[in-house]
Amino acid sequence: VSSYIWRGIDCGGASLQPNMAVAYKGLSLAAWGSVGIDKKDTKELDFTLGYSTGGMTLAVTDYFFAYSNEVYPEMKNKYFNYSSHSTQHVFEGTLAYDFGPLAMSWNTNFAGADCRKENGKLAYSTYVEAKAPFKLGNLDFAAEIGLTPWEGAYADKFNVTNIGLRASYGIKVTESFSLPAFAKLTFNPHTEGAYFVFGISF
Repeated sequence: VSSYIWRGIDCGGASLQPNMAVAYKGLSLAAWGSVGIDKKDTKELDFTLGYSTGGMTLAVTDYFFAYSNEVYPEMKNKYFNYSSHSTQHVFEGTLAYDFGPLAMSWNTNFAGADCRKENGKLAYSTYVEAKAPFKLGNLDFAAEIGLTPWEGAYADKFNVTNIGLRASYGIKVTESFSLPAFAKLTFNPHTEGAYFVFGISF
């Protein structure tokens, strides 16, 4: 991807983002990573365990962030450190339902390195999103809007944090092979950020 934009948040510059998954009868386990071209960008490794039936999906994700020691020299980047006050893991629960013309998801951090309130308790940072796919011409589009209902990692109060429009298409390489590609516009009304991202898969 030309830059790493996630839920309206700027997470880094041009990045490589490998992924792999296995699934059986609705149960799935996926691994996803991100490493920036700039060595100062945060590296990420995520595992998601999910179960889908009908249009409903339940999932738990373990996000792990390895910070650049040039930017955060105090970070030890120890993957197997799960101490609640020093871990670099964030654990999130997801409930999603795909209605066909509209997909909805509720995502809440429930443990790990989530934001903490003044009293030291977890903020339970939450992101809620609605996404609507549609076709226009020979392109597949998806429009999305995301918000946080309370103070947390996404904003300091209720706020819309992500408005996006994505177009997917294939870059023709040969008569029988095309590279899947996408272009996406993202706006974050809370931070007043605006982003345009291009990505390819292979």
